[in-house]
Amino acid sequence: MARILLATFGSLGDLHPYIAVGQALQARGHVARLATCEDYRASVAAAGLEFAPLAPNLSDLGDPEALARRVFDPLRGTQHLVQELLMPHLRESHQQLRSAAADAELLISHPLTFMLQVVAAEQNKPWLSSVLAPASFLSRDDPPVMVPINSMQLARRMGPWVYDGMRRFIKHTLRRWEQPLHTYRRELGLPASEKVMLFEGQFSARGTLALFDAPLMAPQPDWPAHTRICGTPLFDGAAADPQILAQLDAFLAQGEPPLVFALGSSAVWLGARFWPAAIAAAAALGRRAILITGAGKVPQLPPTVRAFNYLPYSRVFPHACAVIHQAGIGTLSQALRAGRPQLITPLAFDQPDNAARAVKLGVARTIPFRRASAARLAQQLRPLLTRRSYASAARELAATLNATDGAAVAAAHISDALRQWRE
Repeated sequence: MARILLATFGSLGDLHPYIAVGQALQARGHVARLATCEDYRASVAAAGLEFAPLAPNLSDLGDPEALARRVFDPLRGTQHLVQELLMPHLRESHQQLRSAAADAELLISHPLTFMLQVVAAEQNKPWLSSVLAPASFLSRDDPPVMVPINSMQLARRMGPWVYDGMRRFIKHTLRRWEQPLHTYRRELGLPASEKVMLFEGQFSARGTLALFDAPLMAPQPDWPAHTRICGTPLFDGAAADPQILAQLDAFLAQGEPPLVFALGSSAVWLGARFWPAAIAAAAALGRRAILITGAGKVPQLPPTVRAFNYLPYSRVFPHACAVIHQAGIGTLSQALRAGRPQLITPLAFDQPDNAARAVKLGVARTIPFRRASAARLAQQLRPLLTRRSYASAARELAATLNATDGAAVAAAHISDALRQWRE
C-alpha cells in the first residue's frame, strides 16, 4: 500500500477526474490524497479520499460571474488565469504541497499545479504529469483549435516557417506571464530552465497520463515520452436529491425525449442570455427541454421546459434527443457516453478544440457560445435531430467508450510507475 498525492486546480471538470482516479487507486489498495481548492473539501471527503488544501480558494477570487467573464475572455482569458489566479499564490501553494507530499510515495500533477514538480525535486520523489484534454499537448502534428482566431491551425497550413514562428511567439508570451514562477524557482536554488510550464515544462520525464478518450486524438510523434492514453476517468459529482430525481423522472415520462441544455460548472455563470435562447429554440423546434442552470436565474418557463440547478449528467443525458453543452472535457465525455447527438457551444481554453474533435467524429455540430442565438441554435439542431447519421455515429461511439474504465486504466499505470520506482 502507498499514499499517492494527486493535485488539481480549476472547475469541477478539473476536480472530478482526479476523484475518479483516486477512488480507483484506493480500490487497488492505495491511499489517495487529493490536493485542491478548499472549496472542494466536502466533495473530496464525501468521495472517500484524503483532502489537502491548495491555494487559491475559488471563493476568495470574487464574484463568480465576474471571475468567469475574466477567465473566459477570448483575448485575455489565459493571461488573467495565469497572472491573476495562479502566480500570486505560488509560495502558499508550495508550502501546502510540501506538507501534502511529505508522506506520499508518488505525486500526480495537473497542468496548472506548477509547484508539484518543485516539491517532487525537493523531496526526491517520483511524479507523473497528466492532461485532461488533447489541447494541452499543443502538438505540432495535430494543433489545437484556438479562439478568437484559430492561429495555430492557420499557421500550420501556411507552412513550417510560419507555424514555428507562431509557436515561438506563443511560448515567449506564456513565459512572460509565468515569469514569477521562474523567479521563485531560482530563489529556491533549483536549476534554471528554458521550458515554459504551460507548454513543454508541465510534463514529467517519467510519464504523462492522457485522461481523455482515445477517439478524440491519436498519439502524436511530438507527445512527451511515456504518454499513456487512459480514457476519461468518470465521476458524476454529488448524488442528486431523490425528490429532484423524482421530478426529473416525472417530466421524462410525460412526453418525447427532451433537448438537454447544460453549461458545466464555470460557463454556467455566463448563461443569462443563453437560457432564454435555449427556451426559444426548443419552442421553434416543437421540442421539450431540460435546462441545467446551476445557481443562475432563468426566465419564466413554459410547461414544456424544466430547469434544474443540478443533475448528474449520467442520469439525464441518455434520455435526451440531443445534448447542448459548452464542451468542457468532463461534460463532453459524459455526452459522448450517452450516445446522443450534440450541439456544442464552446467559449475558450480547450473547449473549441474539444468541440472540433467531436464534430470530426460525426456526433456533433458546433457554434460559438457568443453566437448562440435562438435562431442559430434551432438551425443547428434541426439536422442533428433529423439526420440518422448523427444518432448512429453517437450510438456506436458510446458503445466503444463505455467499454473502457479510464479511472481504472490510469490507476493501473500509476501502480506500475510506483512499482518501477520501488525497484
